[in-house]
Amino acid sequence: MSHRDDTLQAALEHNCPSIPWEHLEALKAGEEHDDWMRDLLEWLLQELLDLEFDQHLGADRYERTDDRRGYRNGYYARDLFTRVGRLTLRAPAPRYRCSAGPPGQVLHGALRALPTKREGPGAGAPGELPAGRLDPQDQEDHREAVRGTVQQRLDGQLETWRNRPLTQKYLYLVVDAHYEYVREDGQVQSDAALVVKGVREDDYREILAVFVAPAEEEATWSRVFSALTDRGLDPRAVRCMTSDDHKGMRKAIQRYFPRASWHRCHTHYQRNAGGYVPAKAREEVHAGLRDVFNAPDRSQALTRAEQLMEAWRSRFPELVAWLEKTLEEALTVFNLPEGHRKRMRTTNALERFYGEVGRRARVIRIFPNRASYLRLATALAMEQSEEWITGHRYLDMSMYREDDIEEVPAPEEVSERQLVKV
Repeated sequence: MSHRDDTLQAALEHNCPSIPWEHLEALKAGEEHDDWMRDLLEWLLQELLDLEFDQHLGADRYERTDDRRGYRNGYYARDLFTRVGRLTLRAPAPRYRCSAGPPGQVLHGALRALPTKREGPGAGAPGELPAGRLDPQDQEDHREAVRGTVQQRLDGQLETWRNRPLTQKYLYLVVDAHYEYVREDGQVQSDAALVVKGVREDDYREILAVFVAPAEEEATWSRVFSALTDRGLDPRAVRCMTSDDHKGMRKAIQRYFPRASWHRCHTHYQRNAGGYVPAKAREEVHAGLRDVFNAPDRSQALTRAEQLMEAWRSRFPELVAWLEKTLEEALTVFNLPEGHRKRMRTTNALERFYGEVGRRARVIRIFPNRASYLRLATALAMEQSEEWITGHRYLDMSMYREDDIEEVPAPEEVSERQLVKV
């Protein structure tokens, strides 16, 4: 007779008061009880575990004997999924490795289930693997199963947040992108996280959208803006949008937000200006442009810009020609209320968010796929957005009133096969 058969016979002969006689009596009486088989099997396995552990230690509970080979150290709660239902068992654990070796066949054979928590002395965190209970391959399978379950739940929550309805009116939008390295098809490439921040009519701000795409193209940004309008964003209520001068982005903005004024980010503008002069002159150019942008009104900004261009005309003719062509795009912010200009003149409000993404990306170095990049960017964006909504008011939007705005035809849909939104 095998060890398992010996243990089973001993358990059946063991006089245990916890046997579920009520279920057997109910079954004899013809009463309906759907869980009688599950309860009976749960009781039987629990008795087998306790009896086998007594034999393993060489002593019953509270028995004092010199032949004892170890001591009890609480229980591990384990779920065993069977055809009759889910069984919740309490697997006993030794305080230290006994001289008799590991427990017998019941624990290692019948109970290969995922542990949930530890009871008694030496308890660990929920979901912790007990030392010595599973072989290395089983432990790795368990960790992989836990990771997959957590990932699926997280992806569902993030997807719900990205697709949440937009019930507020958003008067200002800030649009920008952040690049990180992603591995796709065995190659490492730089993918963009496309982010849209909105300032609501109730004075608060939040992140409205997070997408991941391989490039900033017109079709890509069109899909982003189309998704925003589908979720409830009213393009007629948007008064100003701040972004850099990416051609594809600008075309998509003109298409989906025809009534909104567009402002070119001062930070990006200064960087672009630095490309027209030698490296040693860039600080001078940046300081001159900052003086223009810090003017109290538009007329004084134009006056300061004209003085700068006259001073630079002979030294930096290419820069002056570029300024004459593009400077008006960086002065749109002077059309906004004075209290709004400082916070709407750049996309720097998203820099803290980008810093959090970059800090984690430095550890990861290369994301294994776009989905993982989107998962991290969305989780951080959701946290940042909730912090903004529950924090201080961002801008005083009380000077804007409800306007009767005539209908604007909705732009036709644009498809972009490279855009990833999972």
